[in-house]
Amino acid sequence: MSNIKLWEDPRVVRGMRAQLDARRQRLAAGDTPLGWKVGFGAPAMLKQLDVSGPLVGFLTMNARVQSGDSVSLAGWAKPVAEPEIAVHLGRDVAAGSDRATAMAAIAGISPAIELVDVHTPPQDPERILADNIYQRHVVLGGGGPARAGADADGLTCRIIRRGAETARTSDPQANTGEWIAIVRHVADLLAACGETLRAGEIIITGSVVAPLALEPGEDGLAFEVDPIGAASVRFQ
Repeated sequence: MSNIKLWEDPRVVRGMRAQLDARRQRLAAGDTPLGWKVGFGAPAMLKQLDVSGPLVGFLTMNARVQSGDSVSLAGWAKPVAEPEIAVHLGRDVAAGSDRATAMAAIAGISPAIELVDVHTPPQDPERILADNIYQRHVVLGGGGPARAGADADGLTCRIIRRGAETARTSDPQANTGEWIAIVRHVADLLAACGETLRAGEIIITGSVVAPLALEPGEDGLAFEVDPIGAASVRFQ
């Protein structure tokens, strides 16, 4: 794994430049910001990509899907679902913020499901970033955030496929890293790229279990986070 700070890695610099150019084009065309995502933060993927921290992509409102709605997967090469925790920010977070500042900025957390299309092998950080880390949609529950400061104690996460529980974890940060650390990381990387992590945005923090390859004929997925809520999506 590289010891270079992520924002000093030439591959990341080039990839983020292309990604943020694409974001600006979307916003200029009338889309609006929703927040950010992290990806490839598990230790094995950091080693495989030879990077020092999770990669960061963007979310916009046009990519948002309301919980319970349908998404067409027609034409997707390799659809994958990632049950994630969304961190909701109540304050701007500047580069170099300490742990207490980042914690105070977290207005709450909620369940989310990210849908990605892994159409090429994840081998080159520059290419992954330029394609916005395969991002296609994010499903957010409608109940609003809970637990200011991102308290994870007592949470039970369950993934439901074809009407049955297929995975469960009581430590949703084990596969992603600590949410507070992710907030600080995203703020630092964005600042290095000329952007700011702002109040009102969300960060989806990575899949709480191994990403779920979606199979032909699969009709939907639910992600329950007891006791704070759930998110679900149906597939066409």
